[in-house]
Amino acid sequence: MCSQAKDIVSLRLSHCRAERAAQQRQYHLAALHYRHCLETAELREDCQAVRFFALRLADCYEQMELSPKAQAFRDLAGEPRPAEQRRDSRREGDGTAGASIA
Repeated sequence: MCSQAKDIVSLRLSHCRAERAAQQRQYHLAALHYRHCLETAELREDCQAVRFFALRLADCYEQMELSPKAQAFRDLAGEPRPAEQRRDSRREGDGTAGASIA
C-alpha cells in the first residue's frame, strides 16, 4: 500500500511539472513529464488517466508542430482528429457553412 501512495505522489509531481512546463511553453520538457505520467497510468491500468495524458501529449506535440506524433497520441486516446477539425467538418456538413442568404 505504501508503494501505491508513492506512485501516486510521483505521478502528481510529474503532472505538476508537465503543466508548469506547458504553461511556460517549454513543450519538450512538458512532453517528457507527460510521457512519464502516461507510462505510470498504463502500468496502473488506469484507462481514464491514459486518455488524459495521451491528449496532453498530443497538445504538446501539436504546439511543437509535430502533427504525426500528435495524431498518434490522439489515436491512443481514442480521439481521431483534433477538436477544431471536428467542429469545422460539422459546420461543413450541416449546410450552413458557406451558405449565402438570398
